[in-house]
Amino acid sequence: MTVQEQLAGDAPAKPAETVEVYDFRRPTTLAREHSRVLELAFETFARQWGTQLTAKVRVVSQVACEQVLMQTYDEYAAALPQTTTMILCAIEGIGPKLVIQVPVTAALGWIACMLGGNGSMPAPERKFTQLEQALIRNLIEDALEDLRYSLGTLLVDAVSVDAIQYNSQFAQAAATTDLMITASFAIRVGDSTSAATVAIPADALLPQLGEANPTSTPADARELVQAQLPWVPVEVALRLTPAAITPARVLELAVGDILPVPHSQHRPLQLAVDGMPLASAAVGASGARLACVVVDIEERNP
Repeated sequence: MTVQEQLAGDAPAKPAETVEVYDFRRPTTLAREHSRVLELAFETFARQWGTQLTAKVRVVSQVACEQVLMQTYDEYAAALPQTTTMILCAIEGIGPKLVIQVPVTAALGWIACMLGGNGSMPAPERKFTQLEQALIRNLIEDALEDLRYSLGTLLVDAVSVDAIQYNSQFAQAAATTDLMITASFAIRVGDSTSAATVAIPADALLPQLGEANPTSTPADARELVQAQLPWVPVEVALRLTPAAITPARVLELAVGDILPVPHSQHRPLQLAVDGMPLASAAVGASGARLACVVVDIEERNP
């Protein structure tokens, strides 16, 4: 027996490689255009949620959106703490449920503040009483209104609170392979900070996002440019008639020097757009700020 045969006989058999089938009809990553739209929507929701928590909990609160991903429900649930508060929300016409997840201790701290406490005492991880469930439901219903407002036309179906679960592994909000749009948030209420997540079934949002890379022909390029021109910002300046001086005079300038300007005291100033004279205007005021009153428009040939 050769050495090669001996080594081959003693070597353990290699485990069979598992191959995961990729479904191109259901991509597991967000297109860049979709991701940006969702990030802006969830950032708006974070600001709204922070304002709502401040009003309800009566403690200064801030919410910041940290990340937006698309992942399967199994991946989402596996990344959550085993014991947590998962508020399952039903979406009309869609089987998978929307999930708002916050730590149990954070939710109990918010309830303590709502009932007159200061939230300084650490709360144990336990299930909510009936009164606490009612308060949390009220908080989440307000948060859902903020979420609907922030997502706008992306979330067209009605959403309502369905149930509250405390174990992330047993809360069956969706099938393990269902795709979810998940957003993670950092919530600061007073001096305490906690992490929260919102998971929305992808089937509820993706149809409204449209194509990731829509194609367009250059046939209507002229009309598109003309439609965009009125919305392009330009710089408007109110200026005196410029004075011509030599470079030597510029180099000799010092504090207190007086430069004569060839502009009459009773003559209107010049209103220029991106350096091009457009009109004549007199100095005025609008409240506590300076303003100008247009007195004449310069005629220009197109």
